[in-house]
Amino acid sequence: MRNKPVRTLFGVAALVILAIGVYYLPPVHERLAWRVSNLRAQIQYFFNPPEEVVFLPGEQAQIATLVQATMDALSTPTPASMATPRGSTTSTSLNASATLAPTPTPTVTPTPMPDKVTLTGIRHEYQKWNNCGPANLSMALSFWGWEGDQRDTAAFTKPNSRDKNVMPYEMAAYVAEETDLKVILRVGGDLDLLKRLIAAGFPVIVEKGFEGPQFDGWMGHYEVVNGYDEAKGRFLVQDSYIMADMPVTYEEMTSYWRSFNYTYIVIYPSEREAEALAILGAQADETANLQYAAQKASDEIYQLSETRDLYFAWFNRGSSLMRLQDYAGAAAAFDQAFALYPTIAAEKRPWRMLWYQTGPYFAYFYTGRYYDVLNLATTTIETANEPAIEESFFWRAKARAALGDTAGAITDLRESLQWHPDFAPSVQALQELGLQP
Repeated sequence: MRNKPVRTLFGVAALVILAIGVYYLPPVHERLAWRVSNLRAQIQYFFNPPEEVVFLPGEQAQIATLVQATMDALSTPTPASMATPRGSTTSTSLNASATLAPTPTPTVTPTPMPDKVTLTGIRHEYQKWNNCGPANLSMALSFWGWEGDQRDTAAFTKPNSRDKNVMPYEMAAYVAEETDLKVILRVGGDLDLLKRLIAAGFPVIVEKGFEGPQFDGWMGHYEVVNGYDEAKGRFLVQDSYIMADMPVTYEEMTSYWRSFNYTYIVIYPSEREAEALAILGAQADETANLQYAAQKASDEIYQLSETRDLYFAWFNRGSSLMRLQDYAGAAAAFDQAFALYPTIAAEKRPWRMLWYQTGPYFAYFYTGRYYDVLNLATTTIETANEPAIEESFFWRAKARAALGDTAGAITDLRESLQWHPDFAPSVQALQELGLQP
């Protein structure tokens, strides 16, 4: 009888070990991991609401004044001479005392398009846990006869399944390096361009915002757009989370696509490259595309009134200017976005933004604002239920190294590689410090 408690204890331990082993069997883990992750997130977010956390750049008092001055100016019509020229290479920096005004669009005669187009041949996939990017990339590739699935694309784009996000450039890299197809990644898209590409037989991957009662606030999402219907005013998309052949209104597409600077990815066979580039026109050139997108964001800053939309417009301007290496102009735009952020209703705040878009890190780092980089990265890491955000660890490491904290930088770089093995920027940074990953 004395051994009964011991046998019971060993029995319980054996059951626990067995349960853990069963949980990590791939078929079981795929079905249960997201539930465990969601439960853990809900508990953390209940006690530490991430939407209540606000990052403020170091010179916030001055920034707030500039935001108010800009918003006041936007309420007054502006002479056309004060508008930033579309495509200008000399006026990309934002002067906060100047007013942005929309640029007139040249009148062109559009090529007639069908009123309704549906591209068939896409193999719909429901995403596995935390696998939106790989699933949508797999669907888009399937249109061109590719026979893999999201497990193949995930192995390349996110070797750690817990990684919070797959960046558009990682998806493009998979196409370029692992398939015989060609790919182009651009920003500043619009509804007309989507329709023209679809009408010509090119499905389009778009990156957009995503929210609903079943989620803990706003998050990023990909969809494959493969049809449109002018009479009904909507697109047809393959959504890896909700359903195949999902209708999305033109208005909803614009609203949520704005969250990601109207980013789009077009995949095509090499023999159709000339056709794809002709549809893109000037947008085929990356520099021209970024200049166009920066101006598009400026136009929206003038045109929009809803606070969150303005936040996204300022953020988009910063993202485009950053990629044009106008780091000062980008930093000023991001400052405006972060100053607007606290004025967004808490339940509408896109607090996951830095999971998906890292432009502020570049802009602040390359203007010497290392403490802003450090504080923004720390805020992003600490508000996540699981800090599987390799980019934020990388940029915090860069800031720490610049501030003389080499030991802290090494710790962050190694943490970055835990969440994304072989993440090239972190590997290179460690090698520059004389260390092996």
